[in-house]
Amino acid sequence: MTSKSVLEDKVILVVDDEPDVLETVEEELDMCLIHKATDYETALQYLLSYTYDIVILDIMGVNGFELLKTAVSREFPTVMLTAHALSPESLKQSIKLGAVSFLPKEKISELSSFLEDVVLGEGKPVWEKLFDKLGDYFSKRFGPDWKEKDRFFNEFEEQLKEELKGQE
Repeated sequence: MTSKSVLEDKVILVVDDEPDVLETVEEELDMCLIHKATDYETALQYLLSYTYDIVILDIMGVNGFELLKTAVSREFPTVMLTAHALSPESLKQSIKLGAVSFLPKEKISELSSFLEDVVLGEGKPVWEKLFDKLGDYFSKRFGPDWKEKDRFFNEFEEQLKEELKGQE
């Protein structure tokens, strides 16, 4: 007997200007109902017209940060999925604008695992789990001292630790 994924039947909006990325996400999340958009205008109409369990946004090519503001204002848990904009700056911007997670496209094969964390976290940010899973990846990509270079990340990590203590 296989256990059902917590993603089963979730309604997810995926926005990316690369059709092959949309197809890959749809294959990875075959247990979900997927709406796809390849441009800002279509994505905005979807965000304003439907309710989503999760929204997945590319940053470049679709004005992802503007879409993130709209998704957050509608209280949709939103995950940034990016390749070209994979940097400490775009990670920081995603956190500040209210994304719940941030994934490199090269980790797309693990997407369902990351989204399960989002669902199990009841739509709340899952940064602690993300940094546990991808900390080494980010350090290789951004440099070993990437968090120390920007006070924002040190303060953010302290805030996460305090929140975890408060939950105990």
